[in-house]
Amino acid sequence: MPIVAQSTETTDWVSRYADEVIEESERRAPGKPVVVASGLSPSGPIHLGNLREVMTPHLVADEIRRRGHEVRHLISWDDYDRYRKVPNGVVGVDDYWGEHIGRPLTAVPAPKGSLYASWAEHFKAAMVEALGELGVEFDGISQTEQYTSGTYREQILHAMKHRGDIDAILDQYRTKKAPAKKQSQKPLDEAELEAAEGSGAAADDDGTGSAGYFPYKPYCGDCGKDLTTVTAYDDDTTELAYTCTACDFSETVRLSEFNRGKLVWKVDWPMRWAYEGVVFEPSGVDHSSPGSSFQVGGQIVGSIFGGKQPIGPMYAFVGISGMAKMSSSKGGVPTPGDALKIMEPQILRWLYARRRPNQSFKIAFDQEIQRLYDEWDKLEGKVADGSALPADVAAHSRAVGTAAGELPKTPRPMPYRTLASVADITAGAEDQTLRILSELDPADPLSSLDEVRPRLDRAEAWINTQVPADQRTVVRKEADTELIKSLDDQGRASLRLLLDGLDSHWSLDGLTHLVYGVPKVQAGFSADATPKELPAEIKVAQRTFFALLYHLLVGRDTGPRLPTLLLAVGQERVRKLLGE
Repeated sequence: MPIVAQSTETTDWVSRYADEVIEESERRAPGKPVVVASGLSPSGPIHLGNLREVMTPHLVADEIRRRGHEVRHLISWDDYDRYRKVPNGVVGVDDYWGEHIGRPLTAVPAPKGSLYASWAEHFKAAMVEALGELGVEFDGISQTEQYTSGTYREQILHAMKHRGDIDAILDQYRTKKAPAKKQSQKPLDEAELEAAEGSGAAADDDGTGSAGYFPYKPYCGDCGKDLTTVTAYDDDTTELAYTCTACDFSETVRLSEFNRGKLVWKVDWPMRWAYEGVVFEPSGVDHSSPGSSFQVGGQIVGSIFGGKQPIGPMYAFVGISGMAKMSSSKGGVPTPGDALKIMEPQILRWLYARRRPNQSFKIAFDQEIQRLYDEWDKLEGKVADGSALPADVAAHSRAVGTAAGELPKTPRPMPYRTLASVADITAGAEDQTLRILSELDPADPLSSLDEVRPRLDRAEAWINTQVPADQRTVVRKEADTELIKSLDDQGRASLRLLLDGLDSHWSLDGLTHLVYGVPKVQAGFSADATPKELPAEIKVAQRTFFALLYHLLVGRDTGPRLPTLLLAVGQERVRKLLGE
């Protein structure tokens, strides 16, 4: 059942862009579907920074759908781009893959062990699966299919006919200083630097050679690589001659019948804007410099192809908490699929929805994920009782579902940190996990682990994949008799108070009250006394007591929250480890 559209009073960034896009679309193409776009290159793992390229237009498109408009969200798979370099961290990569540099990504074999036919399909598939789980509705366009089927033939011939005009636009930037390298979500296209520098190497990507400028680059008919230089072109016959510097192959073809090549990037992108009628497309901060593809494309799209540049923001960097800064050139780059192993789709959607595109943010793979889930659960409570701010309500609504309906969710969402602690202690044993979780609330015991899935599965995956072995919780097998014997009267009395209260407090809330209350009672206060009623020394006494319990139970100063840990260990074993 479709989700009800947001109130017109909502002023979050998504609503504001939706207003602008609807108005602009009606100006450009009244009565036609609104077109928003993203572009992704399956040259390697498509990471969480690239996901912003998709989520920004997705959220805007979804808001427009909620308002009853027809929308197309295009994702152009740049799978006809050249294989630029062998990425690190890809299973099975060796010297063999270097032989394919310069070929289309769809002509490069998939990494060893893959179920897919090509490099592009292998990395595309993982992203498609993640987008499905995130509820992202899109129309995928393979640029390999577009170019090799002749779909862009008219646009290619037009660009070649107006190559002088294109060259004049690019020439405005060739004498400028090369743009400084900026923090980027994806590698800066080589052509962008070359257009700014005016280097001789521009023949590789910018289309400039000794015979003049050509905005089209053929893939070699012999070796299949794009290390080619166009040496002649006739506008009337469309005969194009080229040579390949990789294998010395040369041939003359009729471009009006030839489908083995593509427009250079700075011409290709604006051509697609015009061809598809794109109204909204964001771009990364790496496209904001003079001479960048977005800046140059804005001139080419109108003067050459008779179209208009899309509106859309520059989006900021997405970082990782607990992992190295994302870079496509390094191995181990976290992908949307990696994030969805440790967090539910709603949480990942929320991270992109609650921050404006020009605001950077981090995605937590470390202990911060527990705090993030606490924040989410608190927001859910505020939304339920009507106390959340309008912008927060809007971000929550965009996180939990789309115009098509709500995403699947955990029926009984227990705290993530509690589930992670239990998964840590039980090492995934389902019978023990069910026992512990059932004891959290004896008045409403859990009847099946399905009630806490998929959140439980995500928490267990986080424990198993992101928490170092030396930080995992290992419960003692035997009591630390030496430590127990060394305790003074106060230490022994604190353990006695805890042990005496276990039976009557055996629940999550009860044990929380008990462990915090023991130091209060020892100091002569009521176990129910609030922090305002207590001296500062009580906090010191509580920390000392907690450290003692951790040492006796797990042999460390810290560990999972004590109430959860006590439930997980079980009352009988707790009594044994505390020396009873």
